[in-house]
Amino acid sequence: MTDKPRKKAAEALRSARWFAPDDLRAFGHRSRAMQMGYAPEEWKDRPVIAILNTWSDAQPCHMHFKSRVDDVKRGILMAGGFPIELPALSLSESLLKPTTMLYRNLLAMDAEELLRGHPVDGVVLMGGCDKTTPALLLGATSMNLPAIYLPAGPMLRGNWKGKTLGSGSDAWKYWDERRAGKISDKDWLDMEAGIARSYGTCMTMGTASTMTAIAEAIGMTLPGASSIPAADANHIRMASECGRRIVEMVWEDLTPKQIQTREAFENAIAVAMAMGCSTNAIIHLIAQARRAGQDIGLDDFEKASRKVPVIANVRPSGEAYLMEDFFYAGGLPGLMSRIRDHLHLDCLTVTGKTLGENIAQASVYDDDVIRPIDNPIYKEGALAVLKGNLAPDGCVIKPSACEARFLRHAGPALVFDDYPSMKKAIDDPDLDVTADHVLILRNAGPQGGPGMPEWGMLPIPTKLVRQGVRDMVRLSDARMSGTSYGACILHVAPESFVGGPLALVKNGDRITLDVAARTINLDVPEAELARRRAAWKPPARRFERGYGWMFSRHIRQANEGCDFDFLETGFGAPVGEPAIY
Repeated sequence: MTDKPRKKAAEALRSARWFAPDDLRAFGHRSRAMQMGYAPEEWKDRPVIAILNTWSDAQPCHMHFKSRVDDVKRGILMAGGFPIELPALSLSESLLKPTTMLYRNLLAMDAEELLRGHPVDGVVLMGGCDKTTPALLLGATSMNLPAIYLPAGPMLRGNWKGKTLGSGSDAWKYWDERRAGKISDKDWLDMEAGIARSYGTCMTMGTASTMTAIAEAIGMTLPGASSIPAADANHIRMASECGRRIVEMVWEDLTPKQIQTREAFENAIAVAMAMGCSTNAIIHLIAQARRAGQDIGLDDFEKASRKVPVIANVRPSGEAYLMEDFFYAGGLPGLMSRIRDHLHLDCLTVTGKTLGENIAQASVYDDDVIRPIDNPIYKEGALAVLKGNLAPDGCVIKPSACEARFLRHAGPALVFDDYPSMKKAIDDPDLDVTADHVLILRNAGPQGGPGMPEWGMLPIPTKLVRQGVRDMVRLSDARMSGTSYGACILHVAPESFVGGPLALVKNGDRITLDVAARTINLDVPEAELARRRAAWKPPARRFERGYGWMFSRHIRQANEGCDFDFLETGFGAPVGEPAIY
């Protein structure tokens, strides 16, 4: 137990509303707990700790959660708490279709209402696969009970014929080699068996590792928790420590609102830039900040991108290393120790200590994996925000992961209105396309996708692949996997499906890109654009009923975080505690 004085008395525990009164309803609560084999001594005057577990049989990233939850429970019991496991919606990036982004907000609602409706005093959030981290944090932030995040951890390095494979990044790379006729069917099958060798999330610097690092930078995980490989025994010990610490947090009344200040989100943006983060970080961080009542937007990312260099030499921004190497090199505490001048070190964290205190003893053990600030992978931050007449509300590119020659480019547009037609055309040997073209996919945003799928890394046309082309400018209102790379411009806002300028582009129109100037423009006279705008007709709605119907009517645009309007903090009065009668 903590040596700190308790701010909360046992009778003030939220769970006491369910269990303490001498009335018929509390009798029912207590008798049902006893029905499950629990004695009153197990919950009386003890914090009830929820464990939101996103394990499922369809979630390869979280396979170990089935047993890891027992380690969390062990820690909770050691610290004098009473654990209750609450299964939450599991969003498998690999298997859930059409896209997990369609359901991020559903898991956020699931998490918030699970906590609101149950006799819970604090919560351990078990996630890691791309959308589970932001979704769980969104829900827990809105509920504002003491909460700690337990990252799933990255899987072990992939291996094929002695080559180290990184999930996603090497899949895209070798797929192009197969399309070029350089990889056999047997090689491809062997690669399938070798690229994902253990439980855990993608071991490249994809969205999963980006978002768990962001959770740590905000202050919502134990120090170093986001870097520990899933299969490492350190991960088991960290899980148990999460259980012990959340009990102390309940007695200290340490809640997300005390931790998630504007400065904490600025720390997260700086860390993301230095990590070579996924472009998806922008959407999730903006949504998370708004839930915490903080006004974070694209301009905050743009400011950080000019100041904080990429120093994590991890694929896809880096060339050689993966998350396992990053952990051995000192992990996130080591990286943060090197960018401390860009951090607010006085921010509070779930440890009850400041970020500065948490990283005071951090070290880096490999200067090639985590570079010194004067020898970066990329001299500016991982992401750049572009604006212009094609994206008046902004779009994003990851310049650290694309060929330098495309950072300033002009070329004719080749436009596709949907993914099936693009996929079919890409394999056409007679497709009228050159390496200078700008491939455009539209109707793939929040409304149009639906759910803004990871379609933004458009495949290079097979005709060009066979000529040796491996990168070209691609533009869409979609997202892309954080494991992806290349000159992909994403999140164009407003999206084409609602009449954004991307809807007005025609084949052959000239697109001009200048990353240094942060501009993206359609070189068509305004009078012509006005004529096209007047002739544009909105597409048919994607959904006529169900969750998709609700999604379509309430989803925000990419630059606003893609949260539901009614879930943002400023929408209506706070929700009170549930009535118990």
